[in-house]
Amino acid sequence: MEFKTIGGSVSIRSVPAFLKELASISSSHGTVVQAMDADKVAGDEHISFAVEKALRAVDNGSNVARDIGVEIMRYASGKRQIEEAFSMGVREGDMNVVFVVLGEPEKIEESLQDIRLIVDEKPVVDYSENKNETLANQFSITEQEIRATGTNNIQQLVLERVALVDILK
Repeated sequence: MEFKTIGGSVSIRSVPAFLKELASISSSHGTVVQAMDADKVAGDEHISFAVEKALRAVDNGSNVARDIGVEIMRYASGKRQIEEAFSMGVREGDMNVVFVVLGEPEKIEESLQDIRLIVDEKPVVDYSENKNETLANQFSITEQEIRATGTNNIQQLVLERVALVDILK
């Protein structure tokens, strides 16, 4: 199974209606579509690592969530518990969102075309230092860790949290 991401800004009036629209895109193209708060994503490597870990968990039967999209969000959030993983999810209002689309290549492209109708596409997944405070809060990165490793290593600390999801079982 392959995946692609697309990011940008959206204005969400109703989270249930937004998720229903994504479910419709997903089911009409036979893909998995998962939306996450892009401001809590530390770059493409973060998403790729979370997707890889989630797919591996499903393959070997160690997944916690029944839904692969939720399993991806669980890894991306660095949280073991599904409820805590929803901290990476979407909320009402204007926000930056990254959509992860899994499936066959041609089906992914069809889903991306539909997603482009609801998102103002722009690079929101890229890591930048202005995400540091949000990332530190999301991943419980302490000032002590930042001092020990340096501000420039927050991306690596996030990846470490993703890796530790399996160990903290």
